[in-house]
Amino acid sequence: MKHEILAPLVGESITEVSILKWSKQNGQAVKSGDVLLEIESDKATVEIVAEHSGALTILKNDGERVAVKSVIAFIDDSVAGTAGASAGKTPPPPPSASRPASATPASTPQAAPAALDSLSPAVRKAVVEANVNPAQIQGTGKDGRILKGDVMAFIASGGAKSAPTASRLPAVNDKPGDRRVPMPSIRKRIAERLVFAQHTAAILTTFNEVDMKPVQDVRAKHKDAFEKKYGVKLSFMSFFTRACTLALKELPAVNASIDGSDIVYHDYADIGVAVGTERGLVVPVVRGADKLDFAGIEKGIGELALKARNNKLSIADMSGGTFTISNGGTYGSLLSTPILNPPQSGILGMHKIMDRPIAINGKVEIRPMMYLALSYDHRIIDGKEAVTFLVRVKELLENPEKLGLDFA
Repeated sequence: MKHEILAPLVGESITEVSILKWSKQNGQAVKSGDVLLEIESDKATVEIVAEHSGALTILKNDGERVAVKSVIAFIDDSVAGTAGASAGKTPPPPPSASRPASATPASTPQAAPAALDSLSPAVRKAVVEANVNPAQIQGTGKDGRILKGDVMAFIASGGAKSAPTASRLPAVNDKPGDRRVPMPSIRKRIAERLVFAQHTAAILTTFNEVDMKPVQDVRAKHKDAFEKKYGVKLSFMSFFTRACTLALKELPAVNASIDGSDIVYHDYADIGVAVGTERGLVVPVVRGADKLDFAGIEKGIGELALKARNNKLSIADMSGGTFTISNGGTYGSLLSTPILNPPQSGILGMHKIMDRPIAINGKVEIRPMMYLALSYDHRIIDGKEAVTFLVRVKELLENPEKLGLDFA
């Protein structure tokens, strides 16, 4: 009997996925429980496991985009299959499957009048001018409502192939030495979210600097005992996460988000931690960070970072989040203006620690200094609140005993 293998439904708003890599070969014998392939969506990478034993027949190859719930392979439990080493490469798909199931016509269909009637005037105007179908746009407003920023993000991501603005752009002609590859789903999603944030939020950035010597001293004193007791290293991230969660309680607007005409305040702190991987930037979330001790924060960040680098993050790992911390200092960045992670209203940028001369009690001393950057949504966070938040984070880091050093 042949058992179909379907492209999984990995999220309510996701209609297609990419086949990242097959772990088995065409015609190979597989067993129930074997990992068959990795599927990449615009949010995460998931593994598909065999539910039956038999010979594997692959219908969709590495790199193809397929509609969710479409058949990508099947397992025939009446056939033994090969050992795998000599199975050879996956054959090309049959002619009927040569075009991805999710492919769209060359021109974008006009929006139906009924669909346009449900849009706000500003969104309707943007849809008509861009000549896009609102049914293809994922709404991020309340109850899935399409916002103007959603339309702009859709256009920026290449969805509006036939838009008049796109048709006026000069064609890019490849030259010898150019190499064209499809943009990975995760990179497309990153691009969409960044453009969406720029078009929908009033982003402003405020800066400060922090003397890291007190934190360095605490860490140097306790790091060996901390690692021996808890099995994880004591890093700067737990200090910054703790400082942010305490400051967020004092300045709740920085921990809030906008949903349509409402402001949603979060009486908890789910902290997103930006992690750079070979395939792009991901932001897994440490749940309930405000309730965790230093060891809990370090373990949470460590587990998520490992999953990110091994492409094992799930949709749940990256969903939600009320505030984000990004550590560009890991790569040597001295100063930057981080972009918000929608629908969050605040993101803290950490940077490289550098010895610099500063005035201490009227005398010049060399101290390990770090620039901090807080980007925030000026629609709901006033400058006073943003500056106060950043100053509070600075004060807590320069006086780490106020962080509640439970390990000391």
